[in-house]
Amino acid sequence: MASIRSRYLTRPIHSWAKRALPALSDTEREALNAGEVWWEAELFSGNPDWSKLHAVKAPKLSAAEQAFLDGPCRQLCDMLDDWSINQETADLPPEVWAFLRENGFFGMIIPESHGGLGFSAFAHSEVVRFISTRSVAAAVTVMVPNSLGPGELLHQFGTKEQQDYWLPRLADGRELPAFGLTSAEAGSDASAMIDDGVVCRGTWNGEDVLGIRLNWAKRYITLSPVCTVLGLAFKLRDPDGLIGDTEEIGITCALVPTSLDGVETGRRHIPSSTMFMNGPTTGKDVFVPLENIIGGPDYAGRGWMMLMAALAAGRGISLPSMGCAAIALSAHTTGAYARIREQFRMPIGKFGGVQIRMGKLAADAYAMDAARHLTCAGLDEGRALSVISAIMKAHATFRMRDALNDAMDVHSGKAVIDGPSNYLLALYRAVPIGITVEGANIVTRSLIIFGQGSIRAHPHMLDNMMALQEPDRAKSLEAFDKSIWAHVGHTAKTFFRAWGRALTGGRFAPAPDAGPATHIYRRLARWSAAYALTADVCFLTLGGALKRKEMLSTRMGDILSEMYILSAALKRWEDEGRKEADLPVLNYAAEAGFQRIQTALDDVIVNLPARWAAWLLRGITWPGRREKGPDDRLVAACSDLIYAPSPTRSRITGEIAHGCNHPGISLLNQCYAKVNEMAPAMKRLREARKTPEEGRAAGLITDAELHEIGAMQDLVARVIAVDDFGPDEMAQYFGRYASDTYRGTMSKTTSQEVAE
Repeated sequence: MASIRSRYLTRPIHSWAKRALPALSDTEREALNAGEVWWEAELFSGNPDWSKLHAVKAPKLSAAEQAFLDGPCRQLCDMLDDWSINQETADLPPEVWAFLRENGFFGMIIPESHGGLGFSAFAHSEVVRFISTRSVAAAVTVMVPNSLGPGELLHQFGTKEQQDYWLPRLADGRELPAFGLTSAEAGSDASAMIDDGVVCRGTWNGEDVLGIRLNWAKRYITLSPVCTVLGLAFKLRDPDGLIGDTEEIGITCALVPTSLDGVETGRRHIPSSTMFMNGPTTGKDVFVPLENIIGGPDYAGRGWMMLMAALAAGRGISLPSMGCAAIALSAHTTGAYARIREQFRMPIGKFGGVQIRMGKLAADAYAMDAARHLTCAGLDEGRALSVISAIMKAHATFRMRDALNDAMDVHSGKAVIDGPSNYLLALYRAVPIGITVEGANIVTRSLIIFGQGSIRAHPHMLDNMMALQEPDRAKSLEAFDKSIWAHVGHTAKTFFRAWGRALTGGRFAPAPDAGPATHIYRRLARWSAAYALTADVCFLTLGGALKRKEMLSTRMGDILSEMYILSAALKRWEDEGRKEADLPVLNYAAEAGFQRIQTALDDVIVNLPARWAAWLLRGITWPGRREKGPDDRLVAACSDLIYAPSPTRSRITGEIAHGCNHPGISLLNQCYAKVNEMAPAMKRLREARKTPEEGRAAGLITDAELHEIGAMQDLVARVIAVDDFGPDEMAQYFGRYASDTYRGTMSKTTSQEVAE
């Protein structure tokens, strides 16, 4: 029977699929094989096993990690003056550079055996998140050596000799790393780079050795102006066959000390007025031995694989941590400011228009931090989460932008006027940085999340593709026969599952007994089945052309992302003991997420080229059965959670701004506490329609309360006030670009002196 099936059914399907699927390039093959799938595969299956989600251990800080956060991390933040860094000196102070080195901030991911702190992914994330609330420039300075760069690549792929030499020097700050990938010719398309290395003989430490002659021109390289060792990505060629039979070896990563002849660091870039070190680097006829290839000569040509595997740190930890910090800080400050600021004799947090923004801020802060925790838990299990890291990078930074826009709108003029007390504008300026770096969000969203995720997370798609790529036709047909019929069986189950759950609204879908959250699991399972079926129909009708249908793949990627973030929110609610007070933000995240999923799925079907398939999907998945989104009562309930002091407010904002020495936030916190303390007395005055003085005369308040109300009013006035500058200060502000320090010449010297 199997041979009959193979001959009359599999063979023609195999021939059609061979024609429909373009051959994979080496770069595409390496990208697909990089990393691994995890919970996203369950969501892609159409029938997620919730027990697997609940089995993931919630991340926790060790005693040493908590001590670092409470000690050196807080000390660092107390040393930072973000206004001075960005507007006056254009650099971290020398004492901060020294503190970072002395306390191991550059070696958080490096094992203790090599002199580093050996922190977990969660601790790494917590540190970056905390510093981000005080200074983006300092946070970026810390995150880069601990994410994509020489340290991460050496840790994963370096030879023992490389690790023994370089990792201790990176850990204690004797060496400061940068990584050179982006160039004018190659941004998102790294394969287009023209930076090259040629295998040849040359002189190294007085000896004639086999090595590489490098030429490059990179830009947008963070820490380039101060780095001492550059991790360089380039295309390696071997025209004389000195190391093998292949001339075009491919993308390779090597360590290049910046003290070598031919290495030149250009003048600094200014990334969106955020003064972390960033600039171009060029090299002309720079010679390094083959042993400087990260991983040694055996890893020549494997640079793209290495980069894809290492991206989990930058995409999954650093940038999402900064994004979550900005969202939490926006929720914290907006809730407090909306309680303090009054218009028409009422706190603005009680106006419906303001509550719309605050409700969204509360839910996004809760859900995105849940996703951060879940992602760190997966990374701490030793997983290389390429697809989930892409989801986190894109959506944490997208929601960072949304959160800051909402916070700016509520604060209005208070947030517009720049100055040392403005606690939103520095983060607002940094939004494009997070969205652009380590894979621009447009590309990440339209190509990576669904493009890579659809193949890696689908239960059978990668097996199908690998079978079709097999050059031996008999072996290809045999493997394809096995995988394609498993795929057909999966699709048939998904078809009836999606139909049944659409008809019932998911009421009978499998779900854990989670009390008032059970219905969210069921509805998520309903949309998971609809998504899985839609993905299969897209594969069937579009084949290899699907990767060129970026508008469709963007929407499919958004659905997968929404399901992952909502899964994380459910996991958080479970891990934190099913706190009833937190249900409004969980329900808001669910209602908003389901509405976005429904809209994206409906748009996929509307735009599917094969109209017969579109009508079939519409009849089965019922995407027009409208998810209504959060109603007004739910919006108001979520808004109140960050408006009034409560344990829920603290959980939502993560206590992120408490103990922060930012002058504006410190004053805001002080005023918020005082306003809430005096609320009963102010209520009595408001109900009696009396001023504080009249209320004291009428016996409504005591002398002590009158004094405290005066102190409160003074604090409110100071919070509402904005910074101002005299003519001399304005001239200095606008003339700062002329200073040597701002151009970077002084900054590099200072940081090198500190290192020495």
